[in-house]
Parts: sequence; structure tokens; C-alpha cells
Amino acid sequence: MKFTELKLLGCYLIELEKIQDERGFFARSWCHKEFTQHSLNPNLVQCNISFNRKQGTIRGLHYQTRLHEEAKLVRCTMGGIFDAIIDLRPDSSTFKQWVAVELTSENRKMLYIAEGIAHGFQTLEDNTEVFYQMSEFYYPESATGVRWNDPAFGIEWPFTQEVIISDKDQSYPDFCL
Repeated sequence: MKFTELKLLGCYLIELEKIQDERGFFARSWCHKEFTQHSLNPNLVQCNISFNRKQGTIRGLHYQTRLHEEAKLVRCTMGGIFDAIIDLRPDSSTFKQWVAVELTSENRKMLYIAEGIAHGFQTLEDNTEVFYQMSEFYYPESATGVRWNDPAFGIEWPFTQEVIISDKDQSYPDFCL
């Protein structure tokens, strides 16, 4: 795997290193040893799938509070997403900054999201599926988020008209510290 550190400290874009032949290719998509060598949280306790019927669907921006902070490894297995992350660690030099990457079933890239980072995505195609691996279990009492269009962050989403988003994700208040 090829690890490229992003602007947000502790977050990486991960690309597969394919071994190809006439049958296709083989590649590792996760390795405890390599994650540890890059000082990434190698503990995976839960995996989830998000299926999204329509282009323009937004999920997030979600995170779990300090008691149950989680690292995530995200990959798009069908379709494509604009995947956005925001640094919500007040002591970080990149606090309130955001980064976005395009993850698709074709490019097979993955996004490693460190603890304390909010995560959300917008689908670029109909029938998009996203696979998540998390370092912490889901705790509803620790689950929260920030609004996708909060002016405190200014994320430049691909689609802003006719966005499909849950009432819960739309109702997060303006971010303030």
C-alpha cells in the first residue's frame, strides 16, 4: 500500500499496490503492520456499508466525541464519492481546516481518518456504496456532527442544488468552540 499524508495531521490517502497478471490483480487493502509503522490506529472493531440510491446524497459530517473517538478507513466499492473531512481537534495546527478526496470504485483509493476528525461524503453517481472500517464501536450517546454547509468550514461540495440529506444531518447548529 502507498500512504500519502494529507494536510490534516494523521489523515492519509491510501492507494493499492497491485500485483497484476493476465487474471487481473491482487492487492492488500489493510495491513496491521503497515498501519502501525505509519503510526495509524490498527484496531478495527466494526465495519459498515452505506448504500446511496441518488447522486448528490450527503451523509455527515459525523464523528464521535472524545470518550469514544474513532479512526475510520473509508473506501467506495461502487460508484463514486466526494469525501470530505474536517479537523475538529482544538489543539491541532489544522483545526477547522478541511480536505476532500474523490474515492471511486475505479480508483480503489482509501481514506484513513484520524480520531477527532469529522467525516462526510457526497455521492457523485447513483447507486453508490461506501465501506467503512472503524477503530471504535458506535455509541449513540457519543455520536454527533457538524452541518455540511456550515460557513465556519466553507466546504466546496460538487452539488449544492437538490441535495439529499437526512433531517438529522441538516439540523446540526453552526459550529462554535
